[in-house]
Amino acid sequence: MELRQLKYFVAVAEERNFGRAAARLHLSQPPLTRQIQMLEDELGVQLFLRTPRGVELTQAGAAFLEDARSVRTLVGQAADRAQKAGRGEVGTLDVGLFGTAMYETLPHLFAQFRAEHPQVRLALHHGPTPVQLNALRQRRVAIVFERMVPREDDIAVELVHREPILLALHEDHPLAALPEVPVEALKDEPMIMPSSPSSQLHNASLELMMLHGIEPCVEYEVADIVTGALMVSTGRGLVMVPQSLRRLQIPGVVLRPLKSRHEVWMELYCYHLKQSSSPLLDEMLAAVRRFRRAAS
Repeated sequence: MELRQLKYFVAVAEERNFGRAAARLHLSQPPLTRQIQMLEDELGVQLFLRTPRGVELTQAGAAFLEDARSVRTLVGQAADRAQKAGRGEVGTLDVGLFGTAMYETLPHLFAQFRAEHPQVRLALHHGPTPVQLNALRQRRVAIVFERMVPREDDIAVELVHREPILLALHEDHPLAALPEVPVEALKDEPMIMPSSPSSQLHNASLELMMLHGIEPCVEYEVADIVTGALMVSTGRGLVMVPQSLRRLQIPGVVLRPLKSRHEVWMELYCYHLKQSSSPLLDEMLAAVRRFRRAAS
């Protein structure tokens, strides 16, 4: 049984006349008649009763018409879905993410993407860089968003967003009364720093202070910056944080811009396998570029 035979059958059933059905299908009548006869032979039932005015459906034909219409609808839906998937309009995109960008930047980016692609499901997977790289190479995620930039030959990296560094300090600290905190004012202040020397925030904090001739007074080291902000709430020091952290409201902690003659930014990147390509990935990368242009 062929799909075209279903199409021919439905046309004859709806027109109740072979001649009108043939005209609707842009066929001559004899080939249409042969196709219906072949269909009846294959099914082993009579689908139509011939009458002086045309044809009428048999009981078997009426039952077959309902299912034939359903099959044609499903085929049309399948074709439409395949075409949309080919354009990156439907499906699931597995996304890896890590770090403070989850608090502000990525929600804005993902909201924009969802508005433009309402039938695409974003499946989010949280984990540090080594986990994300393994997931990427195993095709469990298609793209990763984080601040760490992997230096791997098979990985393509793209900038997503730059954001300023703010100072997190306790609301009772004297510097909290200032609208902007001069970097020079951090001299001899107990600082909380990310423990990893490969951390972008660790390096940016050191760079900013050293550009102002300050030797950081590192009082505590923490594995992640949220822990550092929580320590600030206990009055145990100050910590530089990306602007994204302002969405995480911690009691007793205020954020202030840093007044500096030098610009030091926190950067968010996305990366994916160089040899990996799909319509959904392409659509996400296009959304990233639009987001970056709008932010700049």
